[in-house]
Amino acid sequence: MPHKPIYVEIDIHDNIDAVWTYTQQPDLHEQWDVRFSSITYNEKSLGETVQTFTYSTKVMPGIEVSGWGESKGTHEKESGEKTSALHFGTDQLISPIAEGKGYWQYIPSEGRTTFLTQYDYDVRFGGAGKLFDRLFRPLIGWGTALSFDVLKRWIESGERPGTQYRRFFVFYTICFLFAFVWLYQGLVPKVLTQHPLEVSMLTQLSSLSEGQASTAVIWVGIAEMIFAGCWLIPKLQKYLLKLQVIIFPLLTISAVIAAPFTATAPFNVITLNVTLWVLSIIGLLLTKELPSAKSCRRKRVKAA
Repeated sequence: MPHKPIYVEIDIHDNIDAVWTYTQQPDLHEQWDVRFSSITYNEKSLGETVQTFTYSTKVMPGIEVSGWGESKGTHEKESGEKTSALHFGTDQLISPIAEGKGYWQYIPSEGRTTFLTQYDYDVRFGGAGKLFDRLFRPLIGWGTALSFDVLKRWIESGERPGTQYRRFFVFYTICFLFAFVWLYQGLVPKVLTQHPLEVSMLTQLSSLSEGQASTAVIWVGIAEMIFAGCWLIPKLQKYLLKLQVIIFPLLTISAVIAAPFTATAPFNVITLNVTLWVLSIIGLLLTKELPSAKSCRRKRVKAA
């Protein structure tokens, strides 16, 4: 099945000159665009119209992809609408992108500018590369949309991209941490080992026999593993944080009532749950003004 070009569009409440500046100056562009770590323009010869540049992207510590690009010039209509064409690529085999083309378009209207991009690229490694691109293309499309929202917030509110990205990645680190905690707590002490303390606390808090409690612990563990999976669903994360702010104090009190000695043990239930409770509050606070790829339109609206 042929792939679709990547399309991202967003409305920015500022004039076209401001949006043009933030997107065309490399020292500004590299700050908001998560796809690039650095962008360097090459010096143009006298009379040359094509602006060439080099870029780099840090994939992970010690691994970096570098490439080349050409800004093919700008077309401006009488309405003030601007379009900037782009040709880019890299020779590094670590990059799934071999070469691509696209454009940025700036459409002014009263009080705002519609900023959009559409681009496509060729992959390397034949069929294997096309198969991998089914995973990579949605990821880079998401990264483009997230970057556009960061740009919008920078222009409209003045909050620098570095601050936005730190808040974004801290928030999702907290969410992945909670996913790990609930998965581990459900899988290891409940499903795999059925730790005696888990069974004992359940018998203390209910009228279940030891055998019934042992079976119930497994089901509780399965429920916790499902709860861990819910942390990977962005739409649920804010509600899960609110839920944890309520339930962690209740879980702590229940554990101390069922097994008082756990309150004085090393790395005990009180210190653990209070830590997770505070992290839940921090995560909830971070949800305010969190940049999101959802702020962008990913399909072109057809004219009526």
